[in-house]
Amino acid sequence: MGFSSQKPIGVGLRSPHIEDIITQRPALGWLEIHSENYFNPDSLARQQLRQLLPDYPLSCHGIGLSLGSADPLNMDHLLQLKQLISEVDPFLVSDHLSWSSVDGQFFNDLLPLPYTEEALDNFCDKVDQVQHTLNRQMLIENPSSYLQFQHSTIPEWEFLMAVQQRTGCGLLLDLNNIYVSSFNHGFDCQTYLAAIDPTVVQEIHLAGFIRKHLPQGEIWIDTHSQPVSDAVWQLYQQWIRCHGSHIATLIEWDTDIPTLAILIAEANKAQAIVDKERAHACINNSA
Repeated sequence: MGFSSQKPIGVGLRSPHIEDIITQRPALGWLEIHSENYFNPDSLARQQLRQLLPDYPLSCHGIGLSLGSADPLNMDHLLQLKQLISEVDPFLVSDHLSWSSVDGQFFNDLLPLPYTEEALDNFCDKVDQVQHTLNRQMLIENPSSYLQFQHSTIPEWEFLMAVQQRTGCGLLLDLNNIYVSSFNHGFDCQTYLAAIDPTVVQEIHLAGFIRKHLPQGEIWIDTHSQPVSDAVWQLYQQWIRCHGSHIATLIEWDTDIPTLAILIAEANKAQAIVDKERAHACINNSA
């Protein structure tokens, strides 16, 4: 089933909600899975996913390719991803501008890159290998981060666009990540957004974050454990108004997961913004 731009809002398919979605079939535009949770073709999770495929378009969002690592790609991991994609036929496949492994040992974090020419070459090589193996385009998501490397020479937004231009990948624009990182690192969200070519953005992520007070000062952490903040909703409305309402948009909620009704209410907020901006565009076009 292909993605329809008339219902562009999706939610992450997380284990506490799977049975409810199977039985209730709520009116959602699409579902996102974390790919690695569905690699085993004989698992209960994969069997449950098969029940949902006829009714919901699907995206595969990876967290384990470790594209920014100096390690070679884990080909077993990549081939499992390819097999999953072959069965579920997602309309989008994505991973992160990050790394998470050293010498084959993986960490439970998506770690920031040094934004240098060397790191750019390495990351682009990995993206090229993945797209060649999968025989399809993938999307790269901008990260949230809490530290920067002193020897970085390229702003994150320029690094991200360079990856896209050199590999032909698409972009997954996480507006919450931009907002969180803008506070942590002291840049302007508008500077970041102005540098992104909207024609290569195929998906937007929206999520919540927390503010943590440390002896050294306040830091914002991208926990995906809260409703979307008002400021991020404003960034989303701005993006939709400037660049169109067709884009696939995901509500992420990965920890302190609420009831399905609360998650759907967040999705409905996004749909309301889309509907408002479509009406606004129609009025302007008819004027």
